[in-house]
Amino acid sequence: MIELNNISKSYSKHIKAVDSINLKVENGEIFGFLGPNGAGKTTTIKMITGILEPDEGDIFINQISMRKNPVEAKRSFGFVPDDPNIFPRLKAIEYLRFMGNVYDVPTEARSVKIAKMAKRFELTESLSNRIQSFSHGMRQKLMIMGALLHAPDVWILDEPMTGLDPRSSYQLKEMMREHADSGKTVFFSTHVLDVAERICDRVAVIDQGHILFCGTMEDMRQHFHSSRSLEDMFLQLVEEMRPEESGQV
Repeated sequence: MIELNNISKSYSKHIKAVDSINLKVENGEIFGFLGPNGAGKTTTIKMITGILEPDEGDIFINQISMRKNPVEAKRSFGFVPDDPNIFPRLKAIEYLRFMGNVYDVPTEARSVKIAKMAKRFELTESLSNRIQSFSHGMRQKLMIMGALLHAPDVWILDEPMTGLDPRSSYQLKEMMREHADSGKTVFFSTHVLDVAERICDRVAVIDQGHILFCGTMEDMRQHFHSSRSLEDMFLQLVEEMRPEESGQV
């Protein structure tokens, strides 16, 4: 479970990147976080993961306050950022062992989990290679493996399918569904709206620091009285909430 209570973040006196948002992501669901560039998605995710501290409000991960107990809260989730830049001189297996040590994953359990995920992502033969030799997609897969190694209840994934080949993307979507179906939480941002439409139980749309919509696809279709695609409805929603091109503010 992820809960945001009245969260705000400003980078200047006049511009709020995130403006008093409230959001609750339940256990047992895949939750998509959508928005155009500069909408406040990344700032929100950085606050959820503790990289940034909100100016106002609090964030709870599995009912643990990020303000009061940040270390305990961070142990509850696995985070995959949108840029897979990780220790290029380490071997892949060294990076995974390091992540296992950070989260106190027992050696035997760690080995089993690494082997299982490496097979699923077709990285078994590459674990002894240095990360600097990896392609963008291979680094992305390694980041996912490292983030999920301690079997966190909450997954927070920022554009997780960027750079993945079709098979690995399919595998990740299957893993996300399995995790949610086991009663746990998947929160992910994406610009690939057809993926969000296919796999998300609910979505939220953010723009200019405000949540414009939160609900199921059926909720959105009822809102627009339409059977159109998520892409069409997303574009209409964002355009309706923005000032006219004439320059009105």
